[in-house]
Formats: sequence, structure tokens, C-alpha cells
Amino acid sequence: MEQSQIHSLAVTAAKGRLLGLEMVHRAASGHIGGSLSAMEIVTLLYNGVMRVNPAEPRDPDRDRFVLSKGHCTPALYPILAMRGYFPEEDLKMFRSIDGCMSGHAEMHQVPGVDMSTGSLGQGISAAVGMALAGKMDGKGYRVYTLLGDGELDEGQVWEAAMSAAKFGLDNLCAIVDVNGLQIDGKTSDVMPLEPLDKKFESFGWRVLTVDGHDFNALESAFQTAKENQGCPVVILARTVKGKGVSYMEHQAGWHGKAPGGELYEQGRAELQAQYDALLSGAN
Repeated sequence: MEQSQIHSLAVTAAKGRLLGLEMVHRAASGHIGGSLSAMEIVTLLYNGVMRVNPAEPRDPDRDRFVLSKGHCTPALYPILAMRGYFPEEDLKMFRSIDGCMSGHAEMHQVPGVDMSTGSLGQGISAAVGMALAGKMDGKGYRVYTLLGDGELDEGQVWEAAMSAAKFGLDNLCAIVDVNGLQIDGKTSDVMPLEPLDKKFESFGWRVLTVDGHDFNALESAFQTAKENQGCPVVILARTVKGKGVSYMEHQAGWHGKAPGGELYEQGRAELQAQYDALLSGAN
């Protein structure tokens, strides 16, 4: 990937983090930690990987994206807005009683959302259905779904994984945001998940492990997934929960809490500084 493209993606992700933080602060609720960790993943999907057209959000031949960890809309909505699905001004309606931009992904009210999600485990199940439908209809679209590592505690995830392998869904790519934390603490304490690579391999998936904040590594993994044949692919993206805000990083307490007062101002200042540095071309 060319350096100019990486820089452009980094600028988009940095702005996405700013918008996401502002959304959660304004609403005084929302899930910021796992949204910040997933920002590079969602940024690259919509700006370099998926075949989508904001002018035709329901194009039957488009690639699909399912936010299986449906509470992390502060990552998805800003990227959809910047991609042109709706005005950035609409983000002010996030979790508002008078607005339509719910805290969990909502396909009927928010342009660009391909599946309503929120109950963990159901998103990947829907993605499997979409991919299977594409196979049966002879369509060329691909389906991408983003899960949280804590979400893997749900048995339904593994039922979906078995089905995807059974039907040879090589048009399906799952990405797991492996930030090591969930609402109750470390995933290693709540319900140990490792070795994730061996688990998915035993379910018949091809496994790729990358740094989830490295655009080059992510792009390479997505390209490998596109070229893969005969089985679904899962990308284990190692990330930092709360990425970009110093006091949120690696802290489970910021799973679903809105910063206010001085903490918000500090977080916003840190993210603004990162964004401004990228705009000025600084490293």
C-alpha cells in the first residue's frame, strides 16, 4: 500500500475517533472502548476493501458488512458519515430520543447499515446467511463481519462458525477485534479464549493474525481472504481497547461508559492532537 494511502486512512481513522468520542459524550452513553479499538478495521473496510456505493446503499451486488459487536456504532457511524452515506451532522442524533441513530446498529433507519445487531452472536449468524445466499444465487459479493473477542463467549458464534465451514463460505471474512477485554474485565479471566487460532482452525476456518492498528497488515490479510478458496477466513486483529485516549487504553472500565467534564476534555484534546499531527504531515 502506498504511503499516501496509508496516511489518508490514518487521517480518516483519527477523525473517526474524534467523532465517536463526541457522539458518546453528547449522548452521555455509549460504548467507546471497543469502538476506538476497531477504528482502523472499519476505516479500511469502507475505504479500500469493500465494493460499496453510498449513492446506492441497497445495491444487490454490493459487499456486505455486519457489525456483530453491534454496540460499537461509535466506530461504524462516523465512518459511514465520512464515506458519504449521510451528513456528519446526523451523528448528533446518536442515542437521542428524537433521532433515529440508535446505540446499536440499525438497518432500517441508518443508511449503509446492512444488518441490525446488538445481541451478541447473532451478527455473525446473519453474515453466514448472507454469504450462503450469495453462493446459492451465484452472486459475486463478499460478506465481512466484525466481532469482539468477548463476544466469542456466545455459543451461537461457534454454531455459525461450524455452518460457515460446512458450506465452504469462502466469500465470508470474519474479523475478531482481539483487545483482550470485555465488560467484566480481561477475557483471560472472564472466559479464557486462547488459543483462538487453533479453535477457529479446528472449526474449518483459515486463520490470519495481524496487528489491528496496522493498515498494511490489515490490507494484506484482507487480500489473502479475497484470494482464499474453499473455506471461510477469520482475521484475528490484535488491538488496544480505548486506542488513542491514554486513560482509556487497556481499561475494561471504559467498555460502555461516557466520559464527561475534564476527562472528556482530556480525551478530546489527545485525539485532536493526533488528528492535527496527521493533517500537518507530522509523524
